[in-house]
Amino acid sequence: MGPAAGSVTARYLVYFQYLGTDFNGVAAVRGSQRAVAVGVQNYLEEAAKRLNSVVPVKFTISSRTDAGVHALCNAAHLDVQRRSGQPPFSPEVLAEALNAHLRHPAIRILQAFRVPSDFHARHAATSRTYLYRLVTGCHRPDQLSVFERNRCWPLRAGCLDVGAMREAAQHLLGTHDFSAFQSAGSPATSSVRTLRRASVSPDPGSPFVLPQENRLRFWNLEFESQSFLYRQVRRMTAVLVAVGLGALMPAQVKVILESRDPLGRHQARVAPAHGLFLKSVLYGRLGGNPASVQREGKEAPGWPKNLQLENSSPKVGGLE
Repeated sequence: MGPAAGSVTARYLVYFQYLGTDFNGVAAVRGSQRAVAVGVQNYLEEAAKRLNSVVPVKFTISSRTDAGVHALCNAAHLDVQRRSGQPPFSPEVLAEALNAHLRHPAIRILQAFRVPSDFHARHAATSRTYLYRLVTGCHRPDQLSVFERNRCWPLRAGCLDVGAMREAAQHLLGTHDFSAFQSAGSPATSSVRTLRRASVSPDPGSPFVLPQENRLRFWNLEFESQSFLYRQVRRMTAVLVAVGLGALMPAQVKVILESRDPLGRHQARVAPAHGLFLKSVLYGRLGGNPASVQREGKEAPGWPKNLQLENSSPKVGGLE
């Protein structure tokens, strides 16, 4: 069915965040499965019904995340078709309306922006960054603050060999076939990816940890690429942690990578979902901070005429 006569369709880029603990991932759960599991997208589209679009609103998610994975900033595009004589919503009104009608407190719309009608939130993304949080010195689950539970991976070990982890991470940088770090079920047609950044750094400390709990140390692992394979970040994290614990040598990471075998003894391990956060999604000159994208009716400096950028690698979104 085509647009109603005189109606106006506007496309928006929306940034949103969520705590993934209560969801079966970000993607919508359809049909009978909704009785037992719901995705973040289900709540977003339920809220969008209140916009009274002529055509039902569907969110096209930039980066799919698994059950239990969080997002500091994910993105999606959506089309809203208003009735004849009604102007498009301003981005500010759209964001406020969606937030007002969201029925789950663990989801929040950060900001919305008008984009061209051919913009695609998944295909146009030029960079995605994932953050994985670890905590060492946690011998029992009850030693971790209730505010940190399901937000990091607690390790019994009192320390990690961070130098060895950083050395191992160097083997992952660049363009490789990452088959060894891909879980079954990936829709990707190619397992070649370019890892631009892999860092291991101490976290200044959680504000939720009491002074007498100073045995706990927090660590951040960050990975940046245009796109990732299914569970690639969690598998790379598990291998780097094994290096940090002395179970693997840094050089073995190169051997694992070159094996292209996802079922090997070491690389079959997957870090828990609850320590992973999608940190940012970038769109060329649009940037990754929502404030750097165009505001209502105004183009950001250097706004590209064609946003289908940097698609030399497979058009598969960040899958984690």
